[in-house]
Amino acid sequence: MVVLIFGIFNKNAVSVVSPLGQGVGGDKIYRANDWFPKLDEYPQSNVDVSAESAILVDYDSGEVIFAKGAKDRMPVASTVKIMTALVALERKKLMDEFTVSKGATEVGEDTMGLSEGEVLRFGDLMYGLLLPSGNDVAVTIAEGVDGTEDMFVVSMNKKAESLGLVDTKFINASGLDVDGERQYSTAFDLATIARFTWENHKEFRRVSETDYKFIEATNTHKAFDLYNDTNLLTTYPGVKGIKPGFTWEAGYCLVTYAENNGVKLLGVILNSQDRRVEMTRLLDFGFSKYGLQIAHPALP
Repeated sequence: MVVLIFGIFNKNAVSVVSPLGQGVGGDKIYRANDWFPKLDEYPQSNVDVSAESAILVDYDSGEVIFAKGAKDRMPVASTVKIMTALVALERKKLMDEFTVSKGATEVGEDTMGLSEGEVLRFGDLMYGLLLPSGNDVAVTIAEGVDGTEDMFVVSMNKKAESLGLVDTKFINASGLDVDGERQYSTAFDLATIARFTWENHKEFRRVSETDYKFIEATNTHKAFDLYNDTNLLTTYPGVKGIKPGFTWEAGYCLVTYAENNGVKLLGVILNSQDRRVEMTRLLDFGFSKYGLQIAHPALP
């Protein structure tokens, strides 16, 4: 339930245009990024979060409502898959078919449960990438787009650069930790990547908002039962997704988009002791700035 009270926060939009312009990939035009969080303008607040880094932003204007270490370079676990999805969506069609390699099935950790030799449509793989955060899917998509995961990572880093981001480096498509190699981003950069992806790709929005997906078996793959593990998707009113993440190095991470009464918020939490509770605190604080009190009885 959403209760409207008097609000005082300014929502005048100001855009910042990336100097990098537009480029062309395949048969699609890559849009230039014209939105960044206005980190220099955010007010101080006393919201208590253990997260080492966090940001809460007005989705429309870019005004920063809360920030803590928002430009600190940190490992970000499988929130990396937001960029994996973005690069693939700009290069492939949902009906395109991808073949699962042996290497993809051996990645480990969270998986969709793919088997070597299976052939799936990209649109179905998107559910496996975002709902159960399948690392096998991330590699399958990477290989299907660019031939090898290493070449796909080059595309991921080029995309980050084209978005005007200087504090992000990808080393794989899954977000898994790799001994001796550093993969990092920032709350600021992740907010920018997530906002760009959400704004420009309805397919990403549709998948991210899905709580459960059953993919029927075909003559090229088995059936799949997929559940969305995005925290708060079914417990905080207005939350639409986007992506959680966890590795031992990165800690608990969460990127969340929420909308109530026309107010749109985008939050990022990195290395939190309790991402679910702390994102709830940030969203409550953010909506209150616009005169909204959000009742969420399903949460403590």
